[in-house]
Amino acid sequence: MSKKQKFIVLFALFIVPLLFYIFLSLGINNFAKLPVLTKNVIDVSTVDATKKFDRKISIVTFLGSDIESVKGEFFNLNQKIYKPFYGFKDFQMIVVAVKGTESDVEKLKKEIGAFTDMSKWQFVFASIAEIEALYESFQSDQSLDVNSHTSKAFIIDKEVGLRGRDDDKDAANGKLFGYNMKSVGELNDKMKDDVKIVLAEYRLALKKNNADREI
Repeated sequence: MSKKQKFIVLFALFIVPLLFYIFLSLGINNFAKLPVLTKNVIDVSTVDATKKFDRKISIVTFLGSDIESVKGEFFNLNQKIYKPFYGFKDFQMIVVAVKGTESDVEKLKKEIGAFTDMSKWQFVFASIAEIEALYESFQSDQSLDVNSHTSKAFIIDKEVGLRGRDDDKDAANGKLFGYNMKSVGELNDKMKDDVKIVLAEYRLALKKNNADREI
């Protein structure tokens, strides 16, 4: 084997993996992460032991008790956020509804499910007090309405932190805690981009961990 061939083999075995590792490290460090606005929100498992935020990327909504009047918001969310992302591992939708609305929720599920794979939709039924406690832990700048509902959809990361924007020109003090489901424009222009950022952040972290193990 010539010196040139030996150099090529050594380069492929040692230098290329090292350069790849450096590239990933720079990518992780310089990647524009979506800010954590609230740390350690209450996990939904405290309300329903079969569901959890921990180790999941969750889109969380509060359906409330008057489902008929707000179902249009959930059709918007389904089209603009759920359908583009439901194929990602550990991605889920958590919908919190008031106990006693189970039959109305079933109707909503059937309507959405007519054109959607509902496998990543998770519905939680809770008392008004439980819903208020869960929502208050988000430390949002808006309150639930009289039906225990909000038009906002929230991004909760795998560490149970609420993600959002801290420099949004349309939000008070620049902080965007949740995304307006009534606005197709806001879901499409803001929330979709922000969900992409969170998903990319975890994918990059996974690649970096894999590269660390290989070197």
